[in-house]
Amino acid sequence: MGRAFEYRKATKLKRWGNMARVFTKLGKQITIAVKESGPDPDTNPRLRVLMQQAKKENMPKENIERAIKKATSKDESDYKEMVYEGYGPNGIAIVVETATDNPTRTVANIRSYFNKHGGSLGTTGSLEFLFGHKCVFKISPKEGVSPDDLELELIDYGVDELVEDEGNIILYGEFQSYSSIQKYMEENGFDIHSAEFERIPFELKELDEEQKAQVNKLLDKIEDDEDVQNVFHNMQE
Repeated sequence: MGRAFEYRKATKLKRWGNMARVFTKLGKQITIAVKESGPDPDTNPRLRVLMQQAKKENMPKENIERAIKKATSKDESDYKEMVYEGYGPNGIAIVVETATDNPTRTVANIRSYFNKHGGSLGTTGSLEFLFGHKCVFKISPKEGVSPDDLELELIDYGVDELVEDEGNIILYGEFQSYSSIQKYMEENGFDIHSAEFERIPFELKELDEEQKAQVNKLLDKIEDDEDVQNVFHNMQE
């Protein structure tokens, strides 16, 4: 895997480092999943995985129930998933995924972060050529099934990369293959720790330490916004 995996690992650890942010993020994802396909995990695969993930993260049961109730309540505002793209200092490409009940507020905030830290917000889709959109599953190994055999088996289900990491297995697949990969995992008794979507840069851009510090100031500001779910970039960590 090399440097690309190290980049993904570092950004993921940073993004999920704060427990309160983890619960907020998962809560919004659960609400959106329920809005899309209903509150029954037996008939809503995305919700089923998110609930499993929430339990593994020790998210309180009442938080999960509150997120589901929010989706079914007529009195609550809907979350909209919005994606913003732009360039930070030193030409670093940045993609910001948000879940917001007020897109006007969110886009104004995101634009101000870019402007104040030497960047500029671009148009939707302007950075698609720089990132691959992948679904990423983290699972436990299964006794009697080697990673090599599993990878060969899953090629037909849309998996294009398998990585062993600290006793777990991480699967990378095409964005549209999420459902087929999840179905295979569940039908074959694999324990799913998490299932996410990530935007993985095709190439990384190297900067010196001073330039990295400039970019990190912007990234930290964006990630601190409560509407932000994920931030992806093409800076070499």
